[in-house]
Amino acid sequence: MPSYRYLTQNVLTGAFLASDLPLSQVEFGPALSATGAFTAVVEPRLPYLDRSQFDPGASLIHAERDGRLLWSGIVWRSVPEGQQMRIEAAGVGSYPYRRHDLHGNLGGRGPYVYADPCTVIRDAWAYCQGQPDGDLRVAVDATTSKVTVGTPAEPYRIDWWDAPTLGSVIEDMTAVEGGPEWTEDVSWAGDGKAALRIRLGWPRLGRRRTDISFTTGVNIVRSVPVEYDADQAAQVVVALGAGEGRSRRRATDAARDNRLRLEHLLEVPNEKGNDRLAARARTERVSRQITGEVTEVIVRDHPAAPIGSWQIGDDVPVRVYDEWTTFDAWCRIVGWQLRPGAGEAPEHAVLQLQRADRFTYMGGSS
Repeated sequence: MPSYRYLTQNVLTGAFLASDLPLSQVEFGPALSATGAFTAVVEPRLPYLDRSQFDPGASLIHAERDGRLLWSGIVWRSVPEGQQMRIEAAGVGSYPYRRHDLHGNLGGRGPYVYADPCTVIRDAWAYCQGQPDGDLRVAVDATTSKVTVGTPAEPYRIDWWDAPTLGSVIEDMTAVEGGPEWTEDVSWAGDGKAALRIRLGWPRLGRRRTDISFTTGVNIVRSVPVEYDADQAAQVVVALGAGEGRSRRRATDAARDNRLRLEHLLEVPNEKGNDRLAARARTERVSRQITGEVTEVIVRDHPAAPIGSWQIGDDVPVRVYDEWTTFDAWCRIVGWQLRPGAGEAPEHAVLQLQRADRFTYMGGSS
């Protein structure tokens, strides 16, 4: 059985507070363009344990498996439950949601005209960590994209009087059509400290994996039922962009698939580009034509896909067999949680999936 270790650090000084916390009921993992999470219970209550070793808002907690750092985040809650203490933490990506732009345009870095969303994300983190007592020592990838945000007529502005959270600024950038994706990452640095990182990906995070797979009876121990739902299906998508009445921009994308014709109206009131509007209509149509979905599988450590061999954003073959259907498709990993083994319960991972063919990337589709 693999060996797990849980460590904590002072969030500002980096000084280690605990080198091997006794935790049970542990679950942790990252997500795609969202904050990862960690939950656990401190038990037993040992004499050397002190609440300051996992002080909410002041401590980082790390999860290590066989000497490899798999997850790190900020402790936000510690709740006593008798002799136990329940800990809740979130990835470092949660910190910008606790911070606001109090100076406007990220301290003068904006307003933004034809700016790369990756640049704005880095600026948000630079502003966040440049304020007193705000430096988590998080490095943000130098990734660039070919997408832009803001125009001379309508720059992307962040007004100080609105005091938006920095997390909402980052959300705006990932919401841009064809924009970047992000996730959290951590590894041991050469000086024995944890190196925290925001991985930026464009046109995507992850890659298509032919070296690993998830299959019922091999490494899938349980899965949700395969979902077939036509309630949101459509082969015809009409996208309505900027403008009013006859002058409103409009794009239609349609395909025939020998099924009953279903239509969907996509409202994009701020879209002024005909090419971008057409691209959004196509992306929506492709997504809505797909039927059959496995949204979650529970897998065990296995040579077909060892624990830790996958990354957020990877496309992986998934084969699920049950009494009603056979599902065999490429699925994208959009989140995962690792549950270490305890007692008779074996180690396993819970993976959140989406059909890979629902995603369309700039320059091509998966």
